[in-house]
Amino acid sequence: MRFKLLIGIISTSLLLVACGTTAGQNTDATANTGPGSADASQGTSPSLAAKGKGKAREGGKLIRLFHDPPTLDPHLTADNISGILVNEVFGGLVTIDPDLNIVGDLAKSWDISDDGTVYTFNLHQDAKFHNGKPVTAADVKWSLERATDPATQSPVADQYLSDIVGVRARLAGTSDIVSGVLVIDDHTLEITIDAAKSYFLAKLTYPTAFVLDRENVEGDPDNWLREPNGTGPFRLAEYEIGEILRLTRNENYHLEPAHLDEVEFILGGGAAMLMYENDEIDVTGVGLADLERVLDPTNSLSAEVHQSPANFSVSYIGLNVNLPPLDDPKVRQALNYAVDKDTISTQVLEGFSRPARGILPPGFPGYNPDLRTYNYDIEKAKQLLRESSYGDNLEDMPRITVSISGSFGANVPLDLEVILNTWEQELGLQVDIQQTEWATFLQDLHAKRFQMFTVAWGADYPDPENYLDVLFHSASDNNQTNYNNPQVDALLEQARVEPDQKVRFEMYNRIEQMIMDDAPWIPLWTSGERYVLIKPGVNDYYLTPMTIPKYRYIYLSQE
Repeated sequence: MRFKLLIGIISTSLLLVACGTTAGQNTDATANTGPGSADASQGTSPSLAAKGKGKAREGGKLIRLFHDPPTLDPHLTADNISGILVNEVFGGLVTIDPDLNIVGDLAKSWDISDDGTVYTFNLHQDAKFHNGKPVTAADVKWSLERATDPATQSPVADQYLSDIVGVRARLAGTSDIVSGVLVIDDHTLEITIDAAKSYFLAKLTYPTAFVLDRENVEGDPDNWLREPNGTGPFRLAEYEIGEILRLTRNENYHLEPAHLDEVEFILGGGAAMLMYENDEIDVTGVGLADLERVLDPTNSLSAEVHQSPANFSVSYIGLNVNLPPLDDPKVRQALNYAVDKDTISTQVLEGFSRPARGILPPGFPGYNPDLRTYNYDIEKAKQLLRESSYGDNLEDMPRITVSISGSFGANVPLDLEVILNTWEQELGLQVDIQQTEWATFLQDLHAKRFQMFTVAWGADYPDPENYLDVLFHSASDNNQTNYNNPQVDALLEQARVEPDQKVRFEMYNRIEQMIMDDAPWIPLWTSGERYVLIKPGVNDYYLTPMTIPKYRYIYLSQE
């Protein structure tokens, strides 16, 4: 969230094609996420928008490059490529605005009980599905029960919905309903959670909580996504795998129809800069190879460059603590010490990505600038290997394979090549590389099949819980490293219900340090300065540190 998983190690170019959690580079120069806790404004960078000149006009089409989504089913969405599209076609009770505030979507208002456990949502009476059918509270309840039905096999339902009373029983197959979701009348819904949690409302912005049309889904279970009847600002009008995906405006949208007639996604990649300069696409990221040229004031493109705020994401190498030799903490610590992030950042990535010192990205709520981290120290790494269970017999160490997303034979990111070369030359450890395409990679990642893997995580909401609890609690479905520390689990559970935000963040600082000491991750990069080219006639193309539904805000202007 993603949209979670941002694919792999950030490479030397920023593509405007894959986004957010996800698969690959951050395509919009944004990260995947949802809004945050009640304090969502804390630690967030202000939104930026590309402002055009001239007279505004309705209609028109925005064109951009993109990738095929692993799914368009909101309840199965676990990556940012899917999430970007799902956010435009579907919606839930609440959403995120361009300033990263949690605001109503299908819910026009809500009340929270004094003890913080009962949320009463009042739905927009004019909210409709794309076919004009009214949205009711019963649709919301059915959707939440469909998302948590074991038969749906949602990879993230437990993570995002299990605070709701009755969800765990539903997921376990011991109940046919979610007891904590109660329909009061057609436009009133009550949701009861197991304890007061400041971040609960933010979780409902994730696609797992989105509302579907039961008749649409059950009428053609195998093919309903060819014509999904969502509630979002756009309809899915056309989708040809590997070629094109086209969204058209939903005239029934209850929060005011979008300005654009269409958004067209060209799939399968392409020469982005060439296409942009030939006016074939309206927006693209700027890679290192083109950055100096487009920033040159004498180049006409310089007027179309926009700087994006650093997104709330961290790329890392995950280490499966259950599989040898990574079950030995000293081996994991040694690998951390043997990554020269400062040199790679400046000389390989040319400052596009900054060294990640921990789990939480800079500027994120709860970020700890005083975290003890792993600085490059080859001698320390060698010492730790000698102290490990393998001692001086590294030849007896099981072979290591790192899994990355990418088609077979595709180039390995240069930063990863440097890291693996250092491990081989300095530590005598040879690591094999396994590449799989993004959808398969995601499946294997959630199944925890990898020994070592590269990926990135983009926040779904600005609260430390979204990193530390989601990724490291031993019972979390998103704990792909199989990390298990009972002390960490106990502190995470306390932090969930701690009402004092200052105390909560102090607890998360302690938790993050404990996790770093155990080394289930090798944190690599947070985003540095990123640049995006946007055509002058495109207005209100928001660039934010998290992924939000945004195409309904965009309008075109006549120069």
